[in-house]
Amino acid sequence: MRLPATLAAVLSVSVLLAPVFVGAHGTEHHDYEAVAKKMRDAAAKEAAEEQKSEEPIEPASAVEETDDADQSSSLPPVPSGGFPIKIEPRFDLVAHTGERVSHESLKGTPLVLFFGYAGCESICDVALPRMAAAVAALGEEGAAIQPLMITVDPEYDTPEALAEAMPAWHPRFLGLTGSEAALAEARAAFQVEVTEVATDPLGRPIYAHGGFIYLIDAEGAVKSVLPPILGPERIAELIDKHLIPDGA
Repeated sequence: MRLPATLAAVLSVSVLLAPVFVGAHGTEHHDYEAVAKKMRDAAAKEAAEEQKSEEPIEPASAVEETDDADQSSSLPPVPSGGFPIKIEPRFDLVAHTGERVSHESLKGTPLVLFFGYAGCESICDVALPRMAAAVAALGEEGAAIQPLMITVDPEYDTPEALAEAMPAWHPRFLGLTGSEAALAEARAAFQVEVTEVATDPLGRPIYAHGGFIYLIDAEGAVKSVLPPILGPERIAELIDKHLIPDGA
């Protein structure tokens, strides 16, 4: 079963609720409403198509609970055996440090992973600092956790650009990029959808993309996915619950 792409798109739209947003280089522009409308229309169209082809499923708790009681998920209940969505977290990419980084090379290290891009002024500006703050809040235990971002914008997120951007969030935050084929394989493994919805005043693309934070244990298994609307304290609690062994 796949994560509903519509849910990820709606999460991306939800954090655009501001009167003005700032472009990748600090230039204010006011086409927010057009961008948000295009994203909402795309999500609505996809929802209508999915509704025709799939039986409805009951809301439940495959995505971790949010701070807002009104938030809900269209995913099925979590079975006693563990996380219910089949995700095999595979990737083979290049870090901003120049090192080759893969799911195999990171075996033994718990991961907190997000798909985004350095020039993103919407969902990434929510998820990345909250991920970093959550890892920092865990202190010595957080030192064992590796925060990662896999880019959805390889044209602009070169290793050099990521090397400048990622340490601003956290000194151990790794930005990963690679060939179009390698990134497409990573997105497919994590069931992430990416759509270019507009361009900023400098002609750079603006993307709607998957908005979940993935918690991956040291054995390489996805333990949970989190919506980035959770606060850093709650994200830290869930990292502790899913990724840090008792007594660590």
